[in-house]
Amino acid sequence: MATKSKPASSSSSPNSTSRKTSWSFFTVLLTVLSPVLVATLVCQLDSFEPAHFPIHELTQPPLKALKKNDHMLQGSEPVGFKQLIGPEDIAYDSNSGVIYTSCADGWVKRVTINDSVSDTIVENWVNTGGRPLGLALGHDNEVIVADAYKGLLKISGEGEVELLADEAEGVKFNLTDAGKPYGRALSYDPVTKETKVLAHDLYFANGIAVSPDQQYVVFCETTMRRCRKYYIQGKKKGSLETFIDNLPGLPDNIHHDGHGHYYIALSSEMTVALDLAIRHPFLRKLMGIYTKYVGELQVSKNSGVFIVDLEGKPTEHYCDLGLALISSGIKIGNHIYCGSLLYPYIVRLDVTEHPARATV
Repeated sequence: MATKSKPASSSSSPNSTSRKTSWSFFTVLLTVLSPVLVATLVCQLDSFEPAHFPIHELTQPPLKALKKNDHMLQGSEPVGFKQLIGPEDIAYDSNSGVIYTSCADGWVKRVTINDSVSDTIVENWVNTGGRPLGLALGHDNEVIVADAYKGLLKISGEGEVELLADEAEGVKFNLTDAGKPYGRALSYDPVTKETKVLAHDLYFANGIAVSPDQQYVVFCETTMRRCRKYYIQGKKKGSLETFIDNLPGLPDNIHHDGHGHYYIALSSEMTVALDLAIRHPFLRKLMGIYTKYVGELQVSKNSGVFIVDLEGKPTEHYCDLGLALISSGIKIGNHIYCGSLLYPYIVRLDVTEHPARATV
């Protein structure tokens, strides 16, 4: 019996192919545009507005020190391991051999250092009930504390806490807008109990140190990668000038070592991503929204300490790609001690065994 064979059918018509191509195009377009549209919508709804920085002041390449140790972690030791939560700043009392450090859990702790870190003694001294940050030793065995939530505090040798000031010119101390040009450099007179504003409109005003001759103070502007000096005595009293700019990272605290050098903590090096974020407020807004609604961004690395002389000229640089958020650095004997917002200890490095080497 003969059968009729079925004609072969075409796999697809031209119209069908066209429709599939169109759908593929729109799918790709939607995939690309959806995140952009969502990000734009969220940015419009979120009230956070980042500052616009004077980019023309950030055009020069980062400075380099004459000597550098870029493997600071090699040979470093943890002081007070797991006993110090985010030890942001360090102050050293040479008479007692004790380090005071400000921790994220509200404690100002006393650390007795020895030749071996295993013999370190950590004491929970005073809890401010806030977040202690910058520290300085007073003339009468007291510790002066800049607390993010409480204000300027004084802790007596007996551990009694006194609020010295929490406002200036009717404006409360506030870290919320520190990155905008609302930062201020302040001075407190313990005799008159007055707080004065030395400088306005600073970008992320941060660490401050008094010069050895008491003629001026040096303070850091983190996002501008610079330190400036304000004269408090002499013919230049009341004037403001640049101490050092174009730092190779973001400065945090600054300390004088008593021997003609300032130790400037650099919380992060300048990366391409960080440079773009500083130049483009929209990117910083996206970063802020991500942190607010999703989680913390990856912490930038290659943190360390930048050392300059009294004229602001770089001498040495200690850093490491494995270090992050170093917030303070001081030299005690043969060692550099570094505080951090991140680590549960103080980083210690013997600079006689692991010195900075000439870079040229």
